[in-house]
Amino acid sequence: MNTPSKIGPNSIIQTVAALEAKFGKPKTETILKNIGQGHYIGNLPTEMIEESKFHALVTGLQKEIGDTNTSSILQASGERTARYLLKVRIPGIFQKFLKLLPPRPAFKLFLFAISKNAWTFAGSGEFSYTMTRPPEITVKVTYPTHPVVGNFYLGTFTILLQELVNPKTKIKSNIRQENKTIRCHYRCEI
Repeated sequence: MNTPSKIGPNSIIQTVAALEAKFGKPKTETILKNIGQGHYIGNLPTEMIEESKFHALVTGLQKEIGDTNTSSILQASGERTARYLLKVRIPGIFQKFLKLLPPRPAFKLFLFAISKNAWTFAGSGEFSYTMTRPPEITVKVTYPTHPVVGNFYLGTFTILLQELVNPKTKIKSNIRQENKTIRCHYRCEI
């Protein structure tokens, strides 16, 4: 029997925070109850979670509040997650070093470092990057979910690359369903 893949708890924590920022606490609680996720009210995870829990939240939100609202919530959640990573997880000395490098070497080194821990956000999926011009990042989500999930990664990568590689970084996303996989492709103009 396969052990379920796990991802970081910020996927849930920051999504609930983004919901509260957009809708307020009472409406967020109503939304969570309506989609069968009321157990998160006052009880957010504190350690790695099974990826199925995040994808259940994404799918529930998409059905309850629609694609547009869910996309913006997930992008904000990704941005919040990036700020958490910058504050708590990515060593300050590494951040300072990256900022001293020109954008392309900084991108390459940063994405190389991310690839070593990609399972913490990709779960059972895949993470890759290329150094083409412009460089690209791909996340393949293999767990059944909705394509709006790609906005979570978009928010995360945008903030991280703007903070660590080049403040003018812009990302063009191409998120689409391919059979049972969601392919999240990001062209990074650094």
